[in-house]
Amino acid sequence: MKNILVMATGGTIASLPQADGLAPALTGEELVARVPLIDQLCHIDVVQPMNIDSTNMRPRDWLRIADGIASRYDDYDGFVVLHGTDTMAYTAAALSYLLQDGSKPIVLTGSQQPMAAPFTDAKLNLYQSLLFATDDSARGVSVVFNGKAIAGTRAHKQRTLSFNAFVSMNFPTLAYIRGGRVLWSGGRGPAPDASAGEKDLPLHRYTALDDRVIVLRLTPELRPSIFSLIKDEYDAVILETFGIGGIPDYDGGAFQRAIFGWVDSGRTLVLTTQVPEEGLDLGVYEVGRAYSEHPGILKGDDMSTEALVAKTMWVLGQTRDAAEVRRLFYRPVNMDRTPQ
Repeated sequence: MKNILVMATGGTIASLPQADGLAPALTGEELVARVPLIDQLCHIDVVQPMNIDSTNMRPRDWLRIADGIASRYDDYDGFVVLHGTDTMAYTAAALSYLLQDGSKPIVLTGSQQPMAAPFTDAKLNLYQSLLFATDDSARGVSVVFNGKAIAGTRAHKQRTLSFNAFVSMNFPTLAYIRGGRVLWSGGRGPAPDASAGEKDLPLHRYTALDDRVIVLRLTPELRPSIFSLIKDEYDAVILETFGIGGIPDYDGGAFQRAIFGWVDSGRTLVLTTQVPEEGLDLGVYEVGRAYSEHPGILKGDDMSTEALVAKTMWVLGQTRDAAEVRRLFYRPVNMDRTPQ
């Protein structure tokens, strides 16, 4: 039987009614004790680094979770992180960058209804996450929710109430959990890194993030002056453009001057699209082409906004050298982008 560490962090799954609404209250041990049959899957230990609503999850908490996993990595065969759904996709992406290349599964799950609710999805999500974490082909960071396993850099919360809350953005679902079995897409699990020649790859742990990253969404009449207003507070902007990569071209090129001024001052700019699916291509329209080759502008291609936030924080936590920033940003990690 495999040894799995469950790391409880709070979220809806742990919540109970309080005077002002639901709030995390159950411990990790109490959550595990409420799920039948898991003792037949694996040996379980539980740790609890925090018990918070995931709305309050911050980059410093990502580092605490990553540290807790890394410090125990050699002691367990896999890890299950219990987490609130609202920011689960950000945490899954962050852990994908902070804990790279290892051969063991790190699974995030939670629920849309609290464990104590009469018609909860919490029990099945936790059971299926443990089942997936014990599968011999599972490795790397993923989200397991409502019978699906999604790469940690591709998860996106699509629904606020339904049990099928998460979708895989611009990438196939890794596996489905049906009838107590893990059914991998394509009929088998992911192959080990061929360059390593073996499955037992060493974990590469990173310990630094730059949290001075902001997401801006273009809306009609957004003022280009926003870039000068935020320059003292942020090192990087992830700009969600219109459509496949459109940026307004009016008022004498005010947006272009503001954006080029931002990157020419040594700050980082990542362009993506606010359209959820199919990604960015700056070369299609005149209103995007001017930005496609400007030095310092990075293209998000088909990455999710959650992954872009976490990856930009990770990249800038490692280096400020422009060439190295570019190299790290475009290097695929945990299937986060389709190489162009």
